[in-house]
Order: sequence, then C-alpha cells, then structure tokens
Amino acid sequence: MAAAGAAPGAAGTGAGASSPIRSRTTLVTGARAAVREAAIASALAAAAPTPVRPAAVILEGLADANSPLESAPETGLQVLRIAPGCLCCAGNLVLRVTLNRLLRRPPAQLFISLANAEHVDQLRSMLLEAPYGDLLDLAADLQA
Repeated sequence: MAAAGAAPGAAGTGAGASSPIRSRTTLVTGARAAVREAAIASALAAAAPTPVRPAAVILEGLADANSPLESAPETGLQVLRIAPGCLCCAGNLVLRVTLNRLLRRPPAQLFISLANAEHVDQLRSMLLEAPYGDLLDLAADLQA
C-alpha cells in the first residue's frame, strides 16, 4: 500500500496507457455548509449522468441534517467527509489521503467543498502540482 503522501499511481489506467483518467474538479466555497451542498446538488442535477464513472464530493466539516447530497444513494454519488481545518495547511495530509484513495477509481466529476475560502488559491496550486495535476482537470471555482 502506498504511503499517505505518495502518488495514487495511474489512477484507473490500464497497462501501457499513455495518460491517466482525469476528474473534472470544482472547488466550492461559501459561508455555510448547507448552501455549498445545495450548490453542488444543483450542479450535479444539471450535469449529464455518467453511470460508469459517477461523481464524488469531498465535504469539509460536519453533516447538515438535511443534506441534498446524501439523500439519493442510488445515483452512485460518493460523498466523503473530512474534519474541518484548512485543507492546504492543517488538513493537507487528510485531504491528500482522501484524494489518493478516491483517485484509485477516478470519478467523472469531483467537488471539493471548503469551509473557509481564505487559502483557496494555495489549495488550487497544490492540486495543479504533481501528482494531482495529471489526475485532476480543475474547473472554475463555484461560489455558493
């Protein structure tokens, strides 16, 4: 098994494949978790479904009692929650471990919901560097 900070490898590529499968990734910011989760649910509803490679969401913080993201498990949506804390500073290791595990079977679409947008530029820079730069296709941020 790879170390926590190690690259997730070819993330879904077969032997001899030239490039890894990339996941379209959106960083979601906003004042409240419920608002961020509603924005993600709306974006997912507007996107074309991909049953072979469903979407995934990494949510920073505790669950809201009425989260629209966890009410339809039949969609294949993978929802992962990580403890609150700046994802480029204190929560960096937790985010890397979560991403490494998730990218073993890369989702078509990935949303990362941030409780605090103070360091969103640093987080974006981290996601553009190796190994994630080859695995993620960063989209414009979503402000909820």
